[in-house]
Amino acid sequence: MVVEAASASTPPPFPHEADLRFPTNLPESDGEPLESEWHRLAMCLLIEVVRYHLRDRHDFFVGGNMFVYHSVEQARDVARGKPYLRGPDVFWVDGVESKEFRDAWLAWEEGGRLPDLIVELMSRSTAKIDRTVKKDLYARIFRTPEYFLCKAKARGLEGFELTGLAYRPITPDGRGWLWSQQLGAFLGLWHGVVEDKEGDWLRLFRADGSLVPTKAEAAEERAEAEHQRAEAERQRADAVEAELTRLRALLAERK
Repeated sequence: MVVEAASASTPPPFPHEADLRFPTNLPESDGEPLESEWHRLAMCLLIEVVRYHLRDRHDFFVGGNMFVYHSVEQARDVARGKPYLRGPDVFWVDGVESKEFRDAWLAWEEGGRLPDLIVELMSRSTAKIDRTVKKDLYARIFRTPEYFLCKAKARGLEGFELTGLAYRPITPDGRGWLWSQQLGAFLGLWHGVVEDKEGDWLRLFRADGSLVPTKAEAAEERAEAEHQRAEAERQRADAVEAELTRLRALLAERK
């Protein structure tokens, strides 16, 4: 996903409907593969757990590897071939209409809304720009309230909250987790297996410290809970039957 670099201190105005005259064949993604298999899996995993965490809601969007167009002027520049930056690996927008598909994020078609939370999955080649140019873009143009940087191979996780036109660090707790006011959950590193790949992955944790599962993990948890319930019921029934057998034997002895 890509966005244009910018240095203005306030977001550009959104155009009236009559001004929306720009090419309709705008890029939706940069056509390049993600940095590594870890990046692909980590992006998909985080998107999935955010959706499951907020599964009772229908007024948000979470996505990744797609363009975010913050203004018509930016879209025109991209269409003209102006250089641009790869954008957020994962982003979340609160309070927007649920739609079946979004090929790209067009802020002027979303009531002017831009990401409320952004996560960059850093690599050696992207770390510098993630910490500088993108950080400035997300603070000054997107006005994104929360920005997180993750480099799991180095077990690195950083978070920032917007204050004015700049970010200030979010203080981690004793586990190294970072609280997200936007999602109402902690972001933290979890060691485990994803699609047969063992490693450190960025996950969500509830306020009580429990892991937010994927849909598949939740189904496994329910199946295991049902198995344990059924096993407990079987053991209870066996105990009752054994007690009845004992009482019958006592009664038989007294006859």
